[in-house]
Amino acid sequence: MAQSFNSHTTHLHQRRTVWLGLALAIVLDTIAQICWKFAVGHVPDTIGLWEGFVSILSEPLFHVALLLFLLQFFNWMIVLAQADLSYAQPITALSYVTVSGASMALLHEHLTPLRLIGLSMILLGVWFISRTSHRTAGVVPDRGEEQFRAESLR
Repeated sequence: MAQSFNSHTTHLHQRRTVWLGLALAIVLDTIAQICWKFAVGHVPDTIGLWEGFVSILSEPLFHVALLLFLLQFFNWMIVLAQADLSYAQPITALSYVTVSGASMALLHEHLTPLRLIGLSMILLGVWFISRTSHRTAGVVPDRGEEQFRAESLR
């Protein structure tokens, strides 16, 4: 009984760690994409590729975006140590939704009905994937874990 409780507690801790890491990945990606867009927006359209590259290097938001991508890399390593790639990667598609929302709010972009349908499909896909176990590779569930999965799907 104690082993089943410990297994259940460990599973809950891992699931929480995965979800916190995934939420952080989505937030980091959203902020990085918006910073990237603002940084590139300050580069004049009339200059060449090399001059544009040099110009973007002087943009502080470009450096913020790079830092966020680096933090996202380390966060992603933590998430993948706890979850299957086939589970985690599709969940991060939520950043398409958050980036679109931030683009509307901060950049005054317009979302067409077709884009809204696409974003709704992403939300639906993420919901389906979130109903599954975060770890399947190399795991043989014990009876307590199978019962936990069945209860969490309800």
